[in-house]
Formats: sequence, C-alpha cells, structure tokens
Amino acid sequence: MDPTARPAAASPQVDAVVVGAGFSGLYQLHRLRELGLRTRVFEACDDIGGTWYRNRYPGARCDVESTAYSYSFSPELDQEWEWSERYAAQPEILRYLHHVADRFGLRRDITLNTRVTRAVYDEAGHVWEVSTDTGETVTARFVVLASGCVSAVNDPDIPGLGTFAGAVHHTADWPAGGVDLAGRRVGVIGTGCSGVQAVPVIAAEAAELTVFQRTPVYALPAHNRPLAAAEIAEIKARYPEFRAAQRLSRGGTVFAPPTKSALEADDAERAAAYEAAWDSGVLSGLLRTYTDILVDEAANETVAAFVRSKIRSIVADPATAEALSPRTFPFATKRPCLDTGFYAAFNEPHVTLVDLARTPIEEVTPKGVRTAGREYLLDVLVLATGFDALTGSQVAVDIVGKGGTTLREKWADGPRNLLGLVSAGFPNLFTVIGPLSPSVLSNAVFSIEQHVEWITDCIAHLRRAGATEIDATPRAEDDWCAHVADLAAGTLYPAAASWYMGANVPGKPRVFLAYTGGADRYRAECDAVARDGYRGFVLS
Repeated sequence: MDPTARPAAASPQVDAVVVGAGFSGLYQLHRLRELGLRTRVFEACDDIGGTWYRNRYPGARCDVESTAYSYSFSPELDQEWEWSERYAAQPEILRYLHHVADRFGLRRDITLNTRVTRAVYDEAGHVWEVSTDTGETVTARFVVLASGCVSAVNDPDIPGLGTFAGAVHHTADWPAGGVDLAGRRVGVIGTGCSGVQAVPVIAAEAAELTVFQRTPVYALPAHNRPLAAAEIAEIKARYPEFRAAQRLSRGGTVFAPPTKSALEADDAERAAAYEAAWDSGVLSGLLRTYTDILVDEAANETVAAFVRSKIRSIVADPATAEALSPRTFPFATKRPCLDTGFYAAFNEPHVTLVDLARTPIEEVTPKGVRTAGREYLLDVLVLATGFDALTGSQVAVDIVGKGGTTLREKWADGPRNLLGLVSAGFPNLFTVIGPLSPSVLSNAVFSIEQHVEWITDCIAHLRRAGATEIDATPRAEDDWCAHVADLAAGTLYPAAASWYMGANVPGKPRVFLAYTGGADRYRAECDAVARDGYRGFVLS
C-alpha cells in the first residue's frame, strides 16, 4: 500500500444533517432534496418554526413587511398565500411556515424534540458524527447549522431570581397556551424589541405593569394595518418585479437609496424628510433619508434629536419622557424597534417606568424586584432580555473540528469564518445567517435564501467534482475577518454597547458580529468566490 495515500472517504448514513427547522432549516431541506441528498433535520422544539415557534409573547410580530419577509423561491407560493396585515403577528407567520412545510412535503425528514448536542469531524472519513440528546448518532457528509441568529436565549443572572414566588416567563420561551395576566401585577425587565412589543399588550391586560428599563431604545411607529383585498391583488401582480429587485437590494427591502448628506440639508428640509420617514411605518425609514446617518456623528444626532422630540410629544410626564429618550449611543447602532403603542402606554396610570440607570436592580425577592430605591411587589415577572445573538446557537453545540479543536475554543475571542459560512478547520460545516454575514442587518428571510442557495450550489459543485471536503483556508479567513472589522470601524455601530457587539452577554467578546457592507455587496462577493472555483477554500 502506498504510505502517502489518503484514506478513502467513509459512507455516511445520510448526506446532510440540518440543525433547526425554522425559515433556514425548511428552505435548506427543500434545496438539498432537489439535489437528491438524503437529509435529516433535527429540531429541539416540539414543532417547526424556530424563532417564530418559541417567541409567542404578547405582541410578537415581524418588523419587516410581511410581503418582503417571506420566501421568494416559489412564485406559486407568492400567489397562493395571503398576508392579512402589513406586519404579520407571530401566529400568522407560524401558519405560513406550516403551510410551506406541508406544501413541499418537508415534515417526513424532520425529527422534533431532538437537540443536537455534539458534532465531531472524522478527518479520515470526511464525515461528521452528529449526536443528539435522545442518544442517536448520525454520520453525515455535510452539516448545516440553521439554528438561527437569535435563538439562544439570554437568561439574566439576577441575584435571587430563583426565589421569586410568582411566575417567571422569558419572552423567547413563552408558554404555548399563553399566560393569563388579567388582574395581575406584572414586571417586565428589558425594553429591547420584544419588550417594546410586549409592553402595550400586557398593559392592556394587567392590573399593574412595572417596566424595568436598562437602556432606552429608539422606537418608531409601525402604523400596522390590515391589507385590503385590492392591495393584496396589486402586491401579487407585481411580485415578480419586486422579487427581482429584492435580490439586488442592500438589505432585502426595496427603496431608492439616499443621495445627500443630512448636513447638506437645512433644518426645514431635514424635518420634512424625517417626518415623512416617521409616518411611513418602516423600520429603516429614517436611515433611508440621508447617506451619512450611520457614519457621521453630527448627521446621526439630527435623527436622534428628532426621535427624542417625538417621544416628548407622546409621553405626557416630562421625567418619564426623558428617561425613555436615548442619549448614550447613536441612533440605530442598537437595533431600532417598531412601536405599536409603547410610548403611549406610559401615559396609563397603572404603568410605571423604573430607570435602572438611576436605581439598579439589587435582587429579586420572593415578592418582587428590589431596586436601589424600593421593592416592587409582583405576581408575574417577564424577562425581555433577548438573546446570545449570532454565535450563541453555534457554540451551544459541542462542535469538534480538525485536530480536536472545538468551535468554542476557536471562537474564544470572537467568531472567525470565511464569508460567514465556513470556519477554517471545520470542513463541510456551513452556517446560515451566522456571524460576519449581513444577517441581522438585513431582512432575515432574504439573507437566509441567499445563504441556502450558496451552500446548495457549493455542495452540488463538490459532488460534480468528486470532492468530499471543503474547508476555508486560514489566510482567507483572516482576510475576511479583517474586512468585516474594517467595514464596521467605518461606521458608528461600534460606538454602542449593543447585542450586535455581544455586549448584552457577560463575558462575551466585544466584536462587531455582522457584515455592514450591505447584502448586495456581500452577495456579489459570495458569487465571485464561487465563480473563481471557490477562492479561499480548499476542496479535496
């Protein structure tokens, strides 16, 4: 036997394992099936839907218009599904995903109530050994982490939390049957997007609502409404044109890009532009007004001041309005929220805002929450504390690559990969909308489709070439990480201690986690890498 010959690749039990059955996992399964690949999908929950299954908290809905926050791969699907609202609520989005699973016959390859706990790469056989919490181990040539960029729940470490005698619920793991809050004293910790959505709905039901705010947010009005029949017909008629434009867009929504600096406009012109954007009910509306909102502090402050003026016009009590007004970070460097009555809720006599910047939480007691100022008596505590975003769902799995190195070890100082898709030393392991890709700075479904299609095309290329392994080169990975960091440094994003930076999770490395160059530029780079024979990767 030739001592230099490499061992033959092993024959895996399946061609691919997909982790997660949300938007990413369902589409990845569909595309791998089209290649004729034997595929298993493992989903930790007892139903499909991913983020839109677990996030059932009061008021949960999408902040991207439903007609855009939906799959584009099937023109027939576009025509047969009808969205009822401009911004669909969680139950409707989940119904949509169930419809997709049934329409394309996806359920038979999905195993529910099964969490992937470990994945070990067999270097000799070029296969992954994937283990689950049910005791099953499956070998697969390829593994796709479709486990979501906002799925690993951030449970706060608050002294005494376990002693609370009432009910405790996290917004990201809300009971399927809901929670009866009528006549109850409710406390909500956190005013990020889930808190902003939940507060007005909870306020309408609870006898008392106390909102514990760690950092104020910029919330913009959604102006949500039902979609009329004529509007739905018009949307469907122009869907082909819209989808084509969407694929070329910067973030998965279609709009005319700004051409002028905010500092070039006079006060009246800026005020009119900001007012129109505020009235549009679009999350990125204010960012679309001028070219330099996210790169120039002075330009950004013109928008921030406008939003603060709107908060003062809505919230009757000046002290509460000021506490709700962000002043410590630039506008949109933390994710803005879409507001449906959030600010107005604080005008209700039974709703109280506790500014934790002034009176921090000292402990949770059996009766409620004690701050530096007083104890608030509660029956129910709602944790709207968000996620270990972008990296949490990946490092939650014990992933062991070449040489026995774990992904947790490699990412100890922050995520490292090429194109946000493959981390060097972890061959045939792909991630959908993970770190160092546009992900959370874009329409998630739009970016999911782009990633799934690139991964599918890559696997098809490997099969045509007779290759069994693709891995990123360390040098290409270094270059990509530096490129992403350089782009972020040219913006105002790093100025905020945001979950984009991992700042919401104690001990997490402070690295800007997303690609800021735009999804159009990112797609072009991904396509160029593939055209160049997967430049920066090694195929073997």
